[in-house]
Amino acid sequence: MVQNTALALLPVITVLVVSVLTKRALLGLLSGTVVGAILIGGWGFFDSLVGLVGSSLSNETVHWLVLVVVLFGILIAYFNASGAVSDFARWTERFVNSRRKSLLLTWLLTIALFIDDYLNALTVGTSMKRVTDRYNVPRTMLGTVVKMTSAPIAVIIPFSTWAVFFSALLEQDGVTVNGSGFGAYIAGLPYIFFGWIALAIGLLLALGVLPLVGPLKREQERVDRTGDPLPEGLTPEERAFELAEDGVESKRPMPFNFLIPIITLILVTIFTEVDIVKGAAAAVVVAIILYVSQRRLTFKGVLDQAFEGITSMGYVMVLFVLAFMVQQINMDLQLADWVIGATEPIMNGALLPAIVFLVCGLYAYATGAFWDLAAVITPVVLPLAIAVGVDPVLAGAAVFSGAALGSTTCLYGDGMILASKSVGVKPLNLMLSILPYAGVAAALSFIAYLIAGYVSFGG
Repeated sequence: MVQNTALALLPVITVLVVSVLTKRALLGLLSGTVVGAILIGGWGFFDSLVGLVGSSLSNETVHWLVLVVVLFGILIAYFNASGAVSDFARWTERFVNSRRKSLLLTWLLTIALFIDDYLNALTVGTSMKRVTDRYNVPRTMLGTVVKMTSAPIAVIIPFSTWAVFFSALLEQDGVTVNGSGFGAYIAGLPYIFFGWIALAIGLLLALGVLPLVGPLKREQERVDRTGDPLPEGLTPEERAFELAEDGVESKRPMPFNFLIPIITLILVTIFTEVDIVKGAAAAVVVAIILYVSQRRLTFKGVLDQAFEGITSMGYVMVLFVLAFMVQQINMDLQLADWVIGATEPIMNGALLPAIVFLVCGLYAYATGAFWDLAAVITPVVLPLAIAVGVDPVLAGAAVFSGAALGSTTCLYGDGMILASKSVGVKPLNLMLSILPYAGVAAALSFIAYLIAGYVSFGG
């Protein structure tokens, strides 16, 4: 087995290159797993590949994510079949009457659901896509505003799942303020530069202040020409699922048929310590009761639409399995150890925060490891910062910013997969649309860490 060498980069590079060249994320992930299996098993690579499939299928996180997407698939199918989504979109016409307002509402809803980036990405995409469709907003534009906001808001609000996890890491490594890691996290919030800058870019993009560039500009031109907000490349089944209009449309829009299940989802998720599975299950049950009692769905329709929703998520479930296979390959090849070993010599003095942010951001983008990355690198970075005279709170904030950058941009990260499904696009389309804006946020953050590093080191 090849371990802790530059060859450990090959699977990740294969995933990215093949995905971009073929415009098929699934093919890219499959190619990366084959390359990884060869590096791990040599001539016995097939056995290694089978073992990787088994480890991914037995991974508890994969089980949890599959349950989440299955339940959301069922819920979305019920929304479509009952006419709840159409009712909500018609209801919003009274206060959302322009493209700018529809995207601003998208940004605000993502902010409001700061508790977890999975929750806001799934909920806001599902809620707003029919609203933004009215104004010829490409689904990739909707997804870009959501993704430029979801992880950044989760990392800079101290009461989110991200904050709880990162606070524990700081305390575990002895970095505290007023005796707690939470206090250190609060002190580091002004230094989570990527979070603040990405939020501002998301807002400016929603308001139409920032120009559309690259894939997003081309997609907007296509939508203006064709009137079709969905991107090219979707299968007929996927398009039919996203644009389904077979529900019951009432003369007067009844938004609560949509809002009550969504509010149930949010409240149950929050009160069960951010368990989205329980929240989604509760929302499905409430939706069934609402729609059957109003005769918007029959009992047979409940079963038929549940099956439709589950099958619509097949592609996403396969993506998750392959993504976790690649992550397991990275662990087996000790990619993180090699990256840390290769970059540790230049992590010194005033440059440390900027180098930490850059390394963490690139690693998270390439591997899809965000919280895992933070858990691995903070025990290395924080003592190093103390040793060279840099504020460890600043160094920790650089790690967390890098994790947020990766979550915002990684092609096969779970956040990207869930957000792309909620707005009805492929992860590759969404990633390519996001990259120019996330790249600007990353560049500005890097400059900010250079300045902060020199100030901290000089102080």
